[in-house]
Amino acid sequence: MQNEEGQHTDLYIPRKCSATNRLITSKDHASVQINVGHLDDNGVYTGGYSTFALCGYVRAQGDADSGLDRLWQKKKTEIRQ
Repeated sequence: MQNEEGQHTDLYIPRKCSATNRLITSKDHASVQINVGHLDDNGVYTGGYSTFALCGYVRAQGDADSGLDRLWQKKKTEIRQ
């Protein structure tokens, strides 16, 4: 919910799973959020990162590794790394 000034007033804003677009609820204690660092051509960290959130369902199915790899390959082409 937003007020008249456009600021968020909710105490809890749920995240969405990057792999499945499911909502990650407050009771999903198996979910993780991973920051993948960006590197330059020499392999030196540039200070930037991409954030991926995976819900507990994806992790329980054993698809977290392949899902994260698929998401990173897509993101890597967007940022030209």
